[in-house]
Amino acid sequence: MQDGQESPADINALQGHAARAAQSGRESEALRLWARILEMDPVHGPTLTAVGQHAFQKGDFQSARRAFQRVVDANGSHPQQWVNLALACRQLEDEPGEEQAIHAALSLDPSELVALILRANLQERQGKTAQAAQTYGAIASVSPPLERLHPDLRPGVAHALAFREKYNREFGQFLDQFLDPFYKTYAGENLKRFKGSVDILVGRARRYDSQSVIYHYPSLAPIEFFDRYAFPWLDSIEAATHEIRDEFLAVLQTDEGFTPYISYPDDVPQNQFAELNNSPRWSALHLYKLGKLIEENAVRCPMTMRALQGAPQPDQPGRTPAAMFSLLKPKTRIPPHNGVTNSRLVTHLPLIIPEGCRFRVGSDTRLWVPGKAWVFDDTIEHEAWNDSERLRVVLIFDIWHPDLTPPERAMITAMMAGMNSFVGDSGSFEP
Repeated sequence: MQDGQESPADINALQGHAARAAQSGRESEALRLWARILEMDPVHGPTLTAVGQHAFQKGDFQSARRAFQRVVDANGSHPQQWVNLALACRQLEDEPGEEQAIHAALSLDPSELVALILRANLQERQGKTAQAAQTYGAIASVSPPLERLHPDLRPGVAHALAFREKYNREFGQFLDQFLDPFYKTYAGENLKRFKGSVDILVGRARRYDSQSVIYHYPSLAPIEFFDRYAFPWLDSIEAATHEIRDEFLAVLQTDEGFTPYISYPDDVPQNQFAELNNSPRWSALHLYKLGKLIEENAVRCPMTMRALQGAPQPDQPGRTPAAMFSLLKPKTRIPPHNGVTNSRLVTHLPLIIPEGCRFRVGSDTRLWVPGKAWVFDDTIEHEAWNDSERLRVVLIFDIWHPDLTPPERAMITAMMAGMNSFVGDSGSFEP
């Protein structure tokens, strides 16, 4: 190598010395070493960045901007380079320069969190409230939970969440007032679905979709709670509520046949059900289980079995029908979870319901009322609470999804039989 020409190794060595000097507070030495490197390589990105950061920390934002500008002019291939420039422009109140740098950073990575925070902050300062809310919403969607963020990022993300919540609340209040005369015009119509769409739009409710764990049937609308009038056969089952409850109470006194609702082996993941696995806090008396009649239990509940004959129970060999008394002990919560297949729905007939018991499907939380049945899609996230001091009991059974045609139901039955032939017992829908 000719005299006066330094190698990359020489630059790397000087860079290391400069970094150690800066970390040790030897400011003049670091500045001298950085100047030497830039004499050797005027566009050395790491050194220009270090010089810019040093100037920024000292409050010399003009020098910081010049250094960061040289970095992006020479390279500009990494979002952080543009974020550094945007921060310097922000301190200099150069909104056009800040906006241009943010745009460049997000063009390289549209989910770059700091760049999104800077864009939203800029939009908020400019009074562009709707645009800021949209960007703050993007921040909420790409950011990890606050507790997993670097401490320096938490205030920015926390502000994004608070701003978006306030905006949605005000937006919802405005729409409620704006739409009130229209609601009055159509007072006799069923606008539940429309109101639900507004709640999702303004953030008062989340959108929940069917997430079938094992078998998903396409084009079946994900409905949280189905309209009761669609199931006229429930009338006779509801009418038998007292007899069904009395049968259950007689069996309860014997304390026989009840098993934990969740029973995972010790060597498989238990996930959200770890607390309730093999626990009597959530138990069941099965009448049908995995498609098989549990005769020793069914014989003790003749009125219940007779009532169930009026329900369109699905025929999915090795999986359904399923029917049980579900017992939830006091101060017990069933965690959020999803069912195995949307080809069948789940029916609840409440029998013993103390105050403080709730049930949520998707964004709709309801209170059970003894003798009043409902039908829901359990492949939509759902959970239950018994916050009372007494036992909660519900008769649970499944039915065919009403939108399935008879040929489709027959084909599902045949397919399940085929699955059994191929996979054997391992293909069950056991939770």
